[in-house]
Amino acid sequence: MNILKETNFNNLGKKYTGKVRDVYIQNDKIIMVSTDRYSAFDRNLALIPCKGQVLTQVTDFWFNQTKDIVQNHVIEIPDPNTVVAKKCTVLPVEMVVRGYITGVTGTSTWTLYQKGQRDFGDFVLPDGMKKNQKLDKPVITPTTKHEAHDRPLTSKIILEEKMMSPEIWQKISDISLKLFARGQEVALNRGLILVDTKYEFGLDKNNEIMLIDEIHTPDSSRYWQADSYKGRIEQGLEPENFDKEFLRLWFKDNCDPYKDEKLPEAPVGMVTELSRRYVKICEQITGIPFQMENGDIGKRIEDNLKKYAI
Repeated sequence: MNILKETNFNNLGKKYTGKVRDVYIQNDKIIMVSTDRYSAFDRNLALIPCKGQVLTQVTDFWFNQTKDIVQNHVIEIPDPNTVVAKKCTVLPVEMVVRGYITGVTGTSTWTLYQKGQRDFGDFVLPDGMKKNQKLDKPVITPTTKHEAHDRPLTSKIILEEKMMSPEIWQKISDISLKLFARGQEVALNRGLILVDTKYEFGLDKNNEIMLIDEIHTPDSSRYWQADSYKGRIEQGLEPENFDKEFLRLWFKDNCDPYKDEKLPEAPVGMVTELSRRYVKICEQITGIPFQMENGDIGKRIEDNLKKYAI
């Protein structure tokens, strides 16, 4: 099965290597190539076939579903793994929107709630909530974007630290909730619950707000299957979800991914299963059968980007 580990195009501009994407920066645009890298613990753990193509196709679908709410940075998607986008000034806050109380990380709402926290700065949760319960209304739990480790924020901190103007903060808060409402509505029509997600925004040369990066992908969002949610919750079970964490947990159990210089190879069966899950969620979200690429992915991308050479 073909994979895309990285790209090294020398005629598309200055290259920036992210966790998943190779980004080429030009004067007025950026070219974002989604690879098949799977990252956690601040390093690449494995290569998952089709992952980059899934992220691009899902993002393309959702940008089209939400462009009446806010403009996005897409100029063109000339290749199944590639987005050519307008260059803009990135706002330093990630807008995390949650519709349910859940999560297992140290900063998740459920973990903090279990420890007794009720006041989250911009909203207060009542006593007696249970894990995976739907919130009365979606909430925003913003975090920093450019710091080494994401720092939880509140509107008060954002305005006190002058991360953006009160007007811009209010606008992106309103837009985020509208995007999430649209996402939940469309997802439910496809048998899915959009549980939580994150949005990133920028300002164009006219200081207009623009949705950037990706939207409602399986890397940036949590999805549960809608038809089994109620029954599983009543039985005390976890919701049926798109779960990519099993591979991360395997590494955690089989090495020290933070300290070991060399990591073990990801089991082939796990890689194949994770690829299958990415493809399945892509098909369920978009409603389009997935067309797997069989040729040289890097060569195909290079050919499709010839007109953007500088």
